[in-house]
Amino acid sequence: MVPAKVISGENVIRELGQHIQGKGSRALIVTDRFMVKFGNAAKVEEALDAAGISYVVYDGANAEPTDKIVEAGIAVYKKEKCDFLVALGGGSPMDTAKAIAFMSVCRGKISDYMHTVIDMPVPYLVAIPTTAGTGSEVTQNTIIADTTNNVKMLLGGPSIIPALAVVDPSFTVTAPPKVTSATGIDALTHAIEAYTSRKAQPLSDIFALSAIKKIHRNLPICCQDGQNMKARLQMSMAALEAGIAFNNASVTIVHGMSRPIGALFHIAHGVSNAVLLPACMEFAIQQNTARFAEIGRLMGAADEKMDDVAAAGAMVREVARFCKEVGIPTLAELGVRQKEFFSNLGKMADDALESGSPQNTMRVPNKEEIIEIYRRLF
Repeated sequence: MVPAKVISGENVIRELGQHIQGKGSRALIVTDRFMVKFGNAAKVEEALDAAGISYVVYDGANAEPTDKIVEAGIAVYKKEKCDFLVALGGGSPMDTAKAIAFMSVCRGKISDYMHTVIDMPVPYLVAIPTTAGTGSEVTQNTIIADTTNNVKMLLGGPSIIPALAVVDPSFTVTAPPKVTSATGIDALTHAIEAYTSRKAQPLSDIFALSAIKKIHRNLPICCQDGQNMKARLQMSMAALEAGIAFNNASVTIVHGMSRPIGALFHIAHGVSNAVLLPACMEFAIQQNTARFAEIGRLMGAADEKMDDVAAAGAMVREVARFCKEVGIPTLAELGVRQKEFFSNLGKMADDALESGSPQNTMRVPNKEEIIEIYRRLF
């Protein structure tokens, strides 16, 4: 599954109008204050103005999206009589826009749609990523925090896939190094998990391996020189490829364990993925050694002379080194206290398993094994 249309390239935003004629007359631009402050929202507004399409800006998607942020966006959408949406930003604005789109035509609370397939006619949705990481512009999922139960809900279905993805790397140059590294490792996690998932298939493999190669080569460049447009374009394409890969093959243990950390300790999704990635991969390689070995060889951490066991181990060490190279902090450096973290191990393990993602791992973990991986983060 992929969007109905993808356009990509530097400054391709200028072509937006010709691709959305007839899709709606008034857009809700879902974004955050950073995008407004640094001029990215203005680029979208100029493209809509040139196309003669009216719009209103909702810049409330400033944090990990919650049900309250979605409800506020729906209120603006209906009050302003909008009939389609444009998501602009990283994962938070895009996840928020996806939720607004389907909840604008649904009854009840958003939590009612957890563990259901969301498949109904929804307003036209354009997704414009400003980071190279989440892949949300091409996926059928959105992650929204349930503020009542303190849980990050994974919601999904065909209706959530944006109708148009606009992949323009010029938007990503405003991302600071910490955001660039966190979102880049998020994309790497998507690609690795898609390639090693029980649901992996030949088509998703092609996209996953291509993304891994691009990220390994270009993410350090983008972290060092955010204005390098060639590297930024490669990262934007890698994030899209990784998104297509996991949209069709799903994610595995890392994402399942990452969401509870984000929900309880308010750590950015990409960072919590990166913190978990080496330990989770070390657990997973035992029953999927050949695939992890191939990734190790692709990264240049192993060669053809090494057997699969050695190559897979080299891959785990290379991922850990790579995360440090691009500046990923530890949980302790992020201010998470070990005592508080350990007191939540049972809940985090239950929530991880409840998400369903760990069950896509070839070596399916039980609760005790998940708790042990969490403990290894300190």
